[in-house]
Amino acid sequence: QVQLVESGGGLVQAGGSLRLACAASGRTFSSYAMGWFHQAPGKEREFVARISRNGGSTYYADSVKGRFTISRDNAKNTVYLQMNSLKPEDTAVYYCAAGPAGDSYYYTRRSYHYWGQGTQVTVSS
Repeated sequence: QVQLVESGGGLVQAGGSLRLACAASGRTFSSYAMGWFHQAPGKEREFVARISRNGGSTYYADSVKGRFTISRDNAKNTVYLQMNSLKPEDTAVYYCAAGPAGDSYYYTRRSYHYWGQGTQVTVSS
């Protein structure tokens, strides 16, 4: 079992930055690939980014490439999402998730077994 707790959300103006963190419990954090998803009101939960177990590989949704960076610190059992140049359309609840490595469908919800409770990000125009 892995328990995930997100933090770092808030209200920011367009063009600003936020850094989300997701702290994981348990000793097996480094055995999981980690992902971030977001869900805007009335919309489906969508893939944002993924990082491999050792941090060597990262994947991003086209909408955030060049603006967001995912990273992890296995010694601290934490994964991060640095969000720069934020846009109003980035407004959503952001969720971190843990799943097995090597899944070709890493951009789908079904590839992740554990989820956090989410943290709200609001970008004002």
